Amino acid sequence: MSKLRVRFAPSPTGYLHIGGARTALFNWLLARKEGGTFILRIEDTDVARSTQESVDAILQAMEWLGLDYDEGPYYQSQRFELYRAKVDELLAKGSAYRCYCSAEELDARREAALKCGGKPKYDGTCRHRQDQPDAPYVVRFRAPQEGETTFVDRIKGPITFANDELDDLIIQRSDGTPTYNFVVVVDDAEMGLTLVIRGDDHINNTPRQIQMYQALGYPVPEFAHVPMILGADKARLSKRHGATSVMAYREMGFLPEAMVNYLVRLGWSHGDQEIFSREELIEKFSLDSVGRAAGVFNPDKLLWLNAHYIKQGDPERLGTLLAEQLAARGVDPGSGPPLAAVVKTLQERSHTLVEMAEGALFYYRREVEFDAEAVTKFLTADKQVVFDALIAELEATESWDHAGIEAAFGRVMAATGLKLGKFGPAVRVALVGGTTSPSLFDVLEVLGPEISLRRLRQARGMLQG
Repeated sequence: MSKLRVRFAPSPTGYLHIGGARTALFNWLLARKEGGTFILRIEDTDVARSTQESVDAILQAMEWLGLDYDEGPYYQSQRFELYRAKVDELLAKGSAYRCYCSAEELDARREAALKCGGKPKYDGTCRHRQDQPDAPYVVRFRAPQEGETTFVDRIKGPITFANDELDDLIIQRSDGTPTYNFVVVVDDAEMGLTLVIRGDDHINNTPRQIQMYQALGYPVPEFAHVPMILGADKARLSKRHGATSVMAYREMGFLPEAMVNYLVRLGWSHGDQEIFSREELIEKFSLDSVGRAAGVFNPDKLLWLNAHYIKQGDPERLGTLLAEQLAARGVDPGSGPPLAAVVKTLQERSHTLVEMAEGALFYYRREVEFDAEAVTKFLTADKQVVFDALIAELEATESWDHAGIEAAFGRVMAATGLKLGKFGPAVRVALVGGTTSPSLFDVLEVLGPEISLRRLRQARGMLQG
């Protein structure tokens, strides 16, 4: 196993966002490619907003995407003693100090600084304070005020921040709870992270965190900041661009392999190749091929990929997934034809499992739900002769398979002098209730002789009526 150690560290304040899923995927792929360790850490220090429901949603999304982790999940809420000890260590070293400034005082100073053309950062009032009054306080990190902090980003290259642009960050709130930028340093260091891959909205946090690594005597890991995902209007991806929750796409009938393939291509490329198996992604993935520009989320591209994976999918596995969709619609999948057989008739034309389920309903309904307009247009009295001949031929068919059914239709066409286009739509309406379905021969084969003949006789009765 290599020395590479990476992590995904979501906050459980909601669902797993598309952007977070891509970050998790990039970490997972690199760990699997290099034989490293992939760690899952739940950053639940925001007690007021973190929920078990969100934790469960994140874990379910990870499982659905197939992103298994080697260590964890670790929970920051269970590590507060460690964080307090590290705050005390910084205080003892003089690398942190207590700040007694009230929120009102801080706001007033920021406003005054802005009016004078200054920067609205903390002015260091308590930096050299020696007394410790009996009053609420926060703990601030004593950041270097001179020089620069530089790191070489694995995606964006060298990045430098002037230290006088950075203020003394709060690392512990007045209620004693630690803050994000501090605990992430402690955790990444204590868990032995060698590379931190995360969204580029964290770039401004990185110099502050590097300074804290150094103050605590920790080795500084490498960093790789992944560009954001934008909507078609180049604004940050949000609900107005469509669903942003990973699990929402499962509910909409998308396959995990389509989502994985799509997410990895949002910012990463390997020549002109668009479709990758999971094994190919592990083999070919590299941070060197991650672009610096933001990725643009394109729902149509995702839909195209999903249709591809459905078309190429194993009917048995798709049948299991279809059963879930049917059950959600109150349909008993055991009340009709074998699911794999149904899938084979629908997977060429289905873009999602939801679409497949809607198209499969006619197979499982006891009674055909007829479209009135289709009945009026196609189930006309002149079809009586055709239905009589077709029912007779199918009743006499010994081999109820595609070839046997096609032969029966051939005999009907020979006897009536009609081409399939003249009476096929009427037969389709009789079998499925409308004008859209898979091939007639496939439908008849999957429905089987008993149900097919019952539906044809029912439609013949409607003609007579």
